[in-house]
Amino acid sequence: MTSSSNCSTAPVSEFLLICFPHYQSWQHWLSLPLSLLFLLAMGANTTLLITIRLEASLHEPMYYLLSLLSLLDIVLCLTVIPKVLAIFWFDLRSISFSACFLQMFIMNSFLPMESCTFMVMAYDRYVAICHPLRYSSIITNQFVAKASVFIVTRNALLTAPIPILTAQLRYCGKNVIENCICANLSVSRLSCDNFTLNRIYQFVAGWTLLGSDFILIFLSYTFILRTVLRFKAEGAAVKALSTCGSHFILILFFSTILLVVVLTNVARKRVPMDILILLNVLHHLIPPALNPIVYGVRTKEIKQGIQKLLHRAM
Repeated sequence: MTSSSNCSTAPVSEFLLICFPHYQSWQHWLSLPLSLLFLLAMGANTTLLITIRLEASLHEPMYYLLSLLSLLDIVLCLTVIPKVLAIFWFDLRSISFSACFLQMFIMNSFLPMESCTFMVMAYDRYVAICHPLRYSSIITNQFVAKASVFIVTRNALLTAPIPILTAQLRYCGKNVIENCICANLSVSRLSCDNFTLNRIYQFVAGWTLLGSDFILIFLSYTFILRTVLRFKAEGAAVKALSTCGSHFILILFFSTILLVVVLTNVARKRVPMDILILLNVLHHLIPPALNPIVYGVRTKEIKQGIQKLLHRAM
């Protein structure tokens, strides 16, 4: 812990974000693909939300959960990517103290919100396949409303201490964050205080939230697979599994990118810092861009709804 005598007396009122500190030339050629991915994510998720809103046949619990996922993706993208592009295009590196910690809160809370949404969607598929006769009585609009409140409340409350603990640290020296985003550890390292508690809480809360969600997702698909293998009618197993295909692909995207980010951070001494920063940015952009496309391509009802929407616009 740095002693207070080594700190400047002037408190920090803003931070400077330095993307790719060792390879700043990267941002020039990265700006175009990131911009295209951002536009794709915004356009695809907005189209999906409008389609579900206007198409009466999509007013069902499964599609309401998909709408929640799209809303989370949009907020997460808007929280991270515009600032990254502003740095790339206009060299606007400064971010206020409050804006930095607001961004930190949204990033830390919305990531487990997405995993929790995947968990509820897995439960939806479990009930649909393992208890089809009870599906309409269990998975109702009221269930979706309660699940949405649970998703937001659980993750907002349990992740709120992360930015609160970080904001309470003393920042009286360096204000240069070697990252494109206000990641908790990147900001905490600038403080004059010991941030061990902060780091432990983030580790425990993160793995508890994400770990419990993925365990429940795994159990849901285990029961689904066990039930499907008992089907004797020809083609019944394939038809049942096809209803889970889109959801399973999204979970695979989400968990694979998350696993890559975690493993590279564990091996951070062997992986260049700039690679870690790039992976963190892509983790907030690739899943939001792919999620609506996967459902739009693989789900006949959504595809038909989008076609009707386009016909109305023409």
